[in-house]
Amino acid sequence: MKRTSIIVIIAALIVLAGMSAYFLLNRSSAIVDTTDTGVGTTISTTTTNTTWATSSAQMTGDQNKPETIIGKSAGGRDILAYHYGTGDKEILFVGGIHGGYEWNTTLVAYELMDYLEANLDAVSANEKVTIIPTLNPDGLEKIVGTIERFSAADVPTPENATVPGRFNANNVDLNRNFDCDWQAKGTWQSTTVNGGSAVFSEPETQAIRDYVNAHTLAAVVVWYSAAGGVFASNCHDGVLPETNTITGIYAQASGYSAYESFDFYEITGDMVNWLAKNDIPAISVLLTNHTDTEWSKNIAGVKALLTYYAK
Repeated sequence: MKRTSIIVIIAALIVLAGMSAYFLLNRSSAIVDTTDTGVGTTISTTTTNTTWATSSAQMTGDQNKPETIIGKSAGGRDILAYHYGTGDKEILFVGGIHGGYEWNTTLVAYELMDYLEANLDAVSANEKVTIIPTLNPDGLEKIVGTIERFSAADVPTPENATVPGRFNANNVDLNRNFDCDWQAKGTWQSTTVNGGSAVFSEPETQAIRDYVNAHTLAAVVVWYSAAGGVFASNCHDGVLPETNTITGIYAQASGYSAYESFDFYEITGDMVNWLAKNDIPAISVLLTNHTDTEWSKNIAGVKALLTYYAK
């Protein structure tokens, strides 16, 4: 074989080897293209044959519990919301508006989260459940030392030791800071409390206001303690028909008594009454005391609401 032919063959082999290496290198980089989103890692591909886009919730195995931060507290702590289902009818459950003073309302929210994670079919295809377990993380941390999951054993005794946890880091009672009959000085039983410097002066109430304004909510349930009952909401325009309906549904299923309004003492700047002012059906569920979640009662009420909105 002539020397020239050998040189041509060798050159051709080198070119082919280079093309193969280039192809393999680019194929590998297309398949393993990772992007840090800040809340997890998304794996994606630019090939046309396979789509590997995966949400951070799927990556962690939490497809049914994506978590969002809806705002910060006055003390700079995260206010977290958890979402279950993707339907059009969103039902919002809120606990811990009075932080560590009503810590059992946060625990009942956690129990509902546990239930929904264990019963994926509890939320129908046309429903979405959002749970904010602690609207007042400052007040919760004052009492239990954390804004993470806790147990009743973490709560100090006697009960009056939890009173400072009712307020946020600005010493404001958040359930006196909403836009229905707001006053700078509110009332809690026979005590005067700080309602804030203005309507929605607090970052926590701003966060829930902005969440509500950005979503179309079918209903809102806010847990409080302690009186033992389901209370409808209104802001001088009467109780919405839908609010009357869900008050009765939750009360009948749970065994709590139903009330058209909370009139044990004057309430100003109340959250559910502000929701009523904005034509959003909302109820207050008051646990009977400050120590029990009364889970059997509340899961019965929640199931009844989910059955109602599944239709």
